[in-house]
Amino acid sequence: MSAHVQRPELVLVRHGETEWSKSGQHTGRTDITLTELGERQAMHLGEMLARRTYAAVYTSPMQRALDTSRLAGYGRVAEVDDDLLEWNYGIYEARTTPEVRETIPAWSVWTHPIIEGETVDEVGVRCDRVIARARSIDGNTILFAHAHLLRILTARWLGLPAGCGRLFTMGTAAISVLSYERETPALAMWNETCHLQGIEAPR
Repeated sequence: MSAHVQRPELVLVRHGETEWSKSGQHTGRTDITLTELGERQAMHLGEMLARRTYAAVYTSPMQRALDTSRLAGYGRVAEVDDDLLEWNYGIYEARTTPEVRETIPAWSVWTHPIIEGETVDEVGVRCDRVIARARSIDGNTILFAHAHLLRILTARWLGLPAGCGRLFTMGTAAISVLSYERETPALAMWNETCHLQGIEAPR
């Protein structure tokens, strides 16, 4: 009988709270900063992440992700990866889902065209590149990024269409772990949040 092979894990970290995450505004390429609570969440993340060792750390270039990585203790080693940018929401940037539904009933980023932005499958292509890099690394990898991006990445890790990211929820300053069940990509832990949580509106 062959010995069990310990495969590297991909640890996903959503940035801490921002004013727009509280209000439910779609935050793609707007470079908004963390709230005071978001900063405290990020510092607490360091304790949670210390349960594992890591061979690589990547972060989105947006300030909310950079600050989260820095306050969690990984600022000096985190490498910026533009593929970790949040979904480009086009004309829906800064708007909430209820606001958009006033003129487009049942609107969702998952089901409707994103005018002047990215399709969900285009985000999925970026996620596929991130996954390929992570799987080439001998050891665990951390990604500091954004909710929709990380949900789509999770779908792609599991071999699902990018749009299946809608099946997952992710709070601010949440940690999730993608791993394997033997050779099959699997979800090992999902949406573990620190005890310092704000209240977010649905998007």
